Amino acid sequence: MIAKAYAKVNLSLDVLRKREDGYHILKMIMQNIDLYDLINLKITKGKDIVLSCNKKYVPEDKRNLVYKAAELFLKTYNIEKGIYISIKKNIPVAAGLAGGSSDAACTLKLMRDIFKPNLSDKELMKLGLKIGADVPYCILGGTALCEGIGEEVTPIKKFDNYILVLVKPGFGVSTKEVYKNIDVNKIYFHPNTENLIKGIKNNDLQLVCKNMKNVLENVTLRKHKTIKSIKEEMIKYGAINSIMSGSGPTVFGIFEDMLSAQFCYDKMKEDYKEVFITRTI
Repeated sequence: MIAKAYAKVNLSLDVLRKREDGYHILKMIMQNIDLYDLINLKITKGKDIVLSCNKKYVPEDKRNLVYKAAELFLKTYNIEKGIYISIKKNIPVAAGLAGGSSDAACTLKLMRDIFKPNLSDKELMKLGLKIGADVPYCILGGTALCEGIGEEVTPIKKFDNYILVLVKPGFGVSTKEVYKNIDVNKIYFHPNTENLIKGIKNNDLQLVCKNMKNVLENVTLRKHKTIKSIKEEMIKYGAINSIMSGSGPTVFGIFEDMLSAQFCYDKMKEDYKEVFITRTI
């Protein structure tokens, strides 16, 4: 079975407080985009999990979230089968686009289709949370308000078919390090999530763009000034607004039409290798 594992961007990301266990309480709007990895899953003889990927830098063992997802599913439901999974990677890694989480979510959904077709999304999301905080959202997808550590997922009206340009600079960012370095008491300007949701529900692109904000930007910016430059260039080349996705370093801009998006894409490709034109889905 083959399926698409879609990337996500954060239309907003707010950090409300830090829990005693070190996790942060978040409030964010997550959005799927039409940039995806391909996951191919087959049942094999034996009881091993075998993983392969078209990118050499992606681990093909227990470090990979796809491996963890397959192993967790088999153990949880006492399934004694061998699994072969191949990943065709298109989503940049360590980029703030939930590529690994989306691959894991896609793997869980494929395994449900094969072994446990009556398993609900809610049950699958609960299982996915054991792998990572973004996995429950990636199982559901679309446009959603995500709260808690990310596991409380509330679907909202789809913000689909809007044009985005993504730029991933030539370095990765550790999500763990970013959250480690954020000081909740020094966040003075929080996103207006309610206004953002209002813009989405009313198809008001200007209101959405006006209220896009990511409080993690300031943390990542301290180490990587390039992010600020990319944001400024995107707006210069026609984006209505531009912000960093997740913990970074990917920056995206939203455009009113394909012509202005293509112009920005061409300009950004002069300086950056990983640039994408895509749409919200």
